[in-house]
Amino acid sequence: MDRFILLMLAGILAGFALLKVPLAGTFLKSLEPITTVIGLLAIVLFSVVLIFNGVMALLGK
Repeated sequence: MDRFILLMLAGILAGFALLKVPLAGTFLKSLEPITTVIGLLAIVLFSVVLIFNGVMALLGK
């Protein structure tokens, strides 16, 4: 179970990394809105999974 939690935390960190990646001045500048959306979705999705697993653990299921 610990590996699963660490994997979810790594997904959240990857989402933050996508938000902070500097694309200005490169040919990838046009992809910046896409990386922002993917980063936000990763953060929200992995956070919801962690919260759900925490609630389920508290309830004993």
